[in-house]
Amino acid sequence: MSLKQDIEMVKEELNSEEKFFEKAVMTENFVKKYKNYLVTAVVAVVIIIGANIGYTINKKNTLNAANETLSKLSSDPSNTVLIEKLENLSPALHDVWQYSQALVNKDLTTLEKLENSHALLIGDLATYAAASESKDVTTLDNYALNQNAIYKDLAQVQAAVILMNSSKIDEAHEKLSMISVDSPLAQVANALMHYGVK
Repeated sequence: MSLKQDIEMVKEELNSEEKFFEKAVMTENFVKKYKNYLVTAVVAVVIIIGANIGYTINKKNTLNAANETLSKLSSDPSNTVLIEKLENLSPALHDVWQYSQALVNKDLTTLEKLENSHALLIGDLATYAAASESKDVTTLDNYALNQNAIYKDLAQVQAAVILMNSSKIDEAHEKLSMISVDSPLAQVANALMHYGVK
């Protein structure tokens, strides 16, 4: 019985070794058959990972350079070389810088140029600032007609104040009545309507 078990055990070992070699031969044939595709896939993955790392490093360096340039501009706001460098590094940050300087200097021309800015919110803020600085009811109305205007209600209040100062009380009240009761400026509008010049 022991001899029979030994023979069975040897057969099982031989079968498992045979299966192992069979799998190895199948794997070798697969690798030989698809070798070019496998090499191409590995090279493509390495290139994609390398490009991604390079892009991330470049983006970080650009951001650091833009921040450094902005810091230098804070000390020397009239340096045209730094302004141009900031524009090349980060157009959005350049527009934010231009907007802040236009507000400080009350530069209506720059504000009007920034109305078409692609920087987040700068176009809308510049449009409002230009309308506010112009002290023109029509310009403020045009701004307030924009559905996405951030300072829509404030533009209405400003237009109403300008109209009140021009003794056009009925038109001013009409502007103030356009302000929603949910607006943070609703109380200001009510106060102007009731306590303003009648």
